[in-house]
Amino acid sequence: MVRQLLTDIEDVEEVNKQLDQMGYNIGVGLVDELLSKTNISKCTNFKESAEVIAKIGFKMFLGITASVGNWDADGMSFSLVMEDNPLIDFVELPDTYQALKYCNLLTGVVRVALEMVNMKTEVTWVHDVLQGDDAYELQVKLLKQLSEEYPYRDGN
Repeated sequence: MVRQLLTDIEDVEEVNKQLDQMGYNIGVGLVDELLSKTNISKCTNFKESAEVIAKIGFKMFLGITASVGNWDADGMSFSLVMEDNPLIDFVELPDTYQALKYCNLLTGVVRVALEMVNMKTEVTWVHDVLQGDDAYELQVKLLKQLSEEYPYRDGN
């Protein structure tokens, strides 16, 4: 899939955006599946949501767990750190594609997971083994807590 995107689009930054959008679209279904197959109720805060994504979501869909850490002082940003990443098994990036965020699907999935519990976030790769780092690390920043919107008005 990534190779086909690179062939069709040819611009690495645009491929990164497309992968993120694909992850976002896939993530909607994954969140629904996670909620239907587990006894998890809706997460009530950012920290609880981070733990559910790291310990339950990653385990359920990737077969790995991530650790949550690097919280900033005001609790508005954290990192998801993974030692393993099954999405990159047998992948080597040629030098011409070093700017490619091969696993950018995950940024979209995490972003939509938090959006579905009313948290607008920015998700970016901080460390990537394919880029020569020791681990995989996603940084998640809470941009805005969204209010619950209901499709019907009460009494009007």
